[in-house]
Amino acid sequence: RSKTMSSLKKMIRNSSLAFVAGLLLMGNAAQAQDAIAGKAIFEGNCTACHSIDADVVGPALKDVHKRRGDEWLVKFIKNSQELVQAGDKDAVEVYEKFNKVPMPAFGTSLSDEDVANVIAFIKAESEKPAEVVAEVPAAPAADANAEAAAETEVAFMDLPPVLLFTFALAAVIILLTILVLVMMFRLFVPMLGDSIYDEDFRSSFAGRVLFLVRGDATLVTGKAKNEIHSNHDFDGIQEYDNDLPPWWKAMFYVSIVFAVGYMLHYHVFKTGALQTEEYEVEMQEAALIAAKNVDDPNAVTNYEVLTEATALESGKALFNTNCAACHGQDGQGTVGPNLTDEYWLHGGDVNDIFKTIKYGVPAKGMVPWQGKLTKDQILEVSSYILSLQGTNPAGAKEPQGEKM
Repeated sequence: RSKTMSSLKKMIRNSSLAFVAGLLLMGNAAQAQDAIAGKAIFEGNCTACHSIDADVVGPALKDVHKRRGDEWLVKFIKNSQELVQAGDKDAVEVYEKFNKVPMPAFGTSLSDEDVANVIAFIKAESEKPAEVVAEVPAAPAADANAEAAAETEVAFMDLPPVLLFTFALAAVIILLTILVLVMMFRLFVPMLGDSIYDEDFRSSFAGRVLFLVRGDATLVTGKAKNEIHSNHDFDGIQEYDNDLPPWWKAMFYVSIVFAVGYMLHYHVFKTGALQTEEYEVEMQEAALIAAKNVDDPNAVTNYEVLTEATALESGKALFNTNCAACHGQDGQGTVGPNLTDEYWLHGGDVNDIFKTIKYGVPAKGMVPWQGKLTKDQILEVSSYILSLQGTNPAGAKEPQGEKM
């Protein structure tokens, strides 16, 4: 009998353990299923602005449930601006940190189950181990040595002997020239005697140079005559009839000659390019250089709008998956601008729209889509956006930008 009771207890205990294990497995399976459903919702509504591991338009979401809690996340996803306006500290902090770009309210477009599934997906992704990034192989030692040699400054004494000899010879010639000039002044000035003080010599250029060496600055400043103009009297205010500084008069005469030459060169004979022409030439050169680099925002593009039904359907699907979160399902504008009117912030031509999508507008919260969408996909989305012109959807946002 005791043996039977012991076997019965053992059976009950094993059954209990099996039941608990089954519940845990069922819970894990349900949680995994929720995460799978949440992934689809996340990719359709959140990937335009969020990533698990990196800040994009909004913050990285890894372990956000541990920092904020599930209840706060539900409220924030349903209506983030309601929390911000209520003064919630965490909501205001996120809003301020990410350039005050409001997150769309998903309370009407997502059910409670959808929101819970998104949170389950975030939890599942947060638990995944970080991917190991392969180390970039070091540059060859030869290249490193070449770069180091290029950046190393050459000492003056390490210059080639020919160059050092040239510098030394030039210095000797300059010193000899100065020495000869000093000797000439010392030799000839005494021979002139008091004649150097004659007005005719002193007013000559040679005399002014001589007296400039001796400390008289008349050559530079002009002569102060201390003579008052007899015919210049303005309410008792008179002026002296002094010379203008010679350097000023010389520059004035040179500027007149330069102005005549400039007018003849640019406006009469038209042998020189004016600023507008130079600008256009430089822009053409820049466009040619940019065209060689497909990732240059200034590269000239000449795409045509796609009108085929299949291309527009593909563009619509891409738009709904990637753009509708910020621009609305009908392009009416939510966080982003209205795409159905005639007003554009960054140009309304298909090439302008293509570049806006490709390179984004990070300052306004628009992420660059190059690397995420191919060139053909971006052109399909751009063409679909242009097909929305004049559709006037309900709840359209006010016009922004310039009318095209």
